[in-house]
Amino acid sequence: MADPKGFLTTQRDLPQRRPVPVRLRDWREVYEEQPARETAAQAGRCMDCGIPFCHSGCPLGNLIPEWNDLVWRGDWAEASERLHATNNFPEFTGRLCPAPCETACVLAIDPSTTSGAVTIKQVEVSIADRAVVGGRLVPLPPDRLSGRTVAVIGSGPAGLAAAQQLTRAGHTVVVFERADAVGGLLRYGIPEFKLEKAHLDRRLAQMRAEGTKFRVNVEVGVDITGQVLRERYDAVVLATGATAWRDLTVPGRELAGVLQAMEYLPHANRAVSDPAYQVPVSAAGRHVVIIGGGDTGADCLGTALRQGAASVHQLEILPHPPQERPGHQPWPTYPMVYRVSSAHEEGGERVYAVSTKRFVGDETGRVRALELVEVELVDGQFREVPGSERELAADLVLLAMGFLGPQRGPLLDQLGVRLDERGLIARDAGFATNVPGVFVAGDAGRGQSLIVWAIAEGRSAAAAVDRWLSGDTQLPAPVTPAMRPLAV
Repeated sequence: MADPKGFLTTQRDLPQRRPVPVRLRDWREVYEEQPARETAAQAGRCMDCGIPFCHSGCPLGNLIPEWNDLVWRGDWAEASERLHATNNFPEFTGRLCPAPCETACVLAIDPSTTSGAVTIKQVEVSIADRAVVGGRLVPLPPDRLSGRTVAVIGSGPAGLAAAQQLTRAGHTVVVFERADAVGGLLRYGIPEFKLEKAHLDRRLAQMRAEGTKFRVNVEVGVDITGQVLRERYDAVVLATGATAWRDLTVPGRELAGVLQAMEYLPHANRAVSDPAYQVPVSAAGRHVVIIGGGDTGADCLGTALRQGAASVHQLEILPHPPQERPGHQPWPTYPMVYRVSSAHEEGGERVYAVSTKRFVGDETGRVRALELVEVELVDGQFREVPGSERELAADLVLLAMGFLGPQRGPLLDQLGVRLDERGLIARDAGFATNVPGVFVAGDAGRGQSLIVWAIAEGRSAAAAVDRWLSGDTQLPAPVTPAMRPLAV
């Protein structure tokens, strides 16, 4: 155990966010660096429970009480070893994961006890960042090569995790990415203010030094067929993500200025990395409406504010969530409570319990407003509230309503893989598709999920591939395809 009385004497405390007027003028990350002594004090709040329920919230199997104790004792090097034993990219999860481990923390049972859960996510990212400063983020190439080759399709967190694990196991791995740079949604979906791309580039440099090869601007199924892929490689891992977005089919959807979030965010990210890049659509001076109250919607919000939007409204069909954990979502499940992200702190207005009936256009064919109606949830169905219709000015509408599964394209047909009833790539208990030697990891097989699940699936799929190629494996497999987040 770290500090035996830490959870009684030390208040939960997160690092300061940079002032809103300052951070809206740049794209740097929101949080300031937390001093080591303060992080150690927060780690000291960990109770080292006999049954660490934080593990039930984390699919990676992170050794949370162990590295909390090491941080409290000042052994940052060993804490990094413990952290990297279960997580290839803690600098990503420490910034992007919603931390279901914290809602499963024993201290979260009664939030009034020194303000609740251990700041697990902050301790994690502090360990990862200090590993960089301390020169501990070094390549770990294999001792020998197996002579086997693996193609990984997609360079998001699942694909990168699978590729790194398989490279370290001695296989020759090539990662194919259809965009012009590696990273998937980490590169062009997540805004810079949540994940500065220097962290991604640093990890990719480590992977290249270990032997992983990357091929960008290659759309597998078009530039190289599935048949050729199977002829050239001993195994294939499909990690293409769930990029088929959910649409809103209401009158006026065809109007100019009504875009999917992923038709907007990637361009903003490109402009941050390349100041000469001219974005095809900007929120500057516009009245922006974001439909969807999740993380992608918050990413659009923070981006639009930084671009200088005249106003931003974020719409959610669900009612306003409660401030405290509802009774039907007991600890240690992840509760649906009211949360304020850094983007929400910066501006805009959140509107709950509304549905969009139609988009209203101007004489040029561009959207100028939305017609909204209030809704209430009755017996599990949304019903319109009579007489509650109103218009909301909007000349840029961003649809951030989630994703349905992998995009349909020639690759899946060429490989001959089956899809399940949800439209996801079907796999067995070992992440294998119906096609021998073809495996699937991440959202393409699981559906839209969290970054921790993507990395966990990438690690587990790598173990399955290694076993299929070598007859056995020493690689860890933290999850199975059938596992799901803790829920009621």
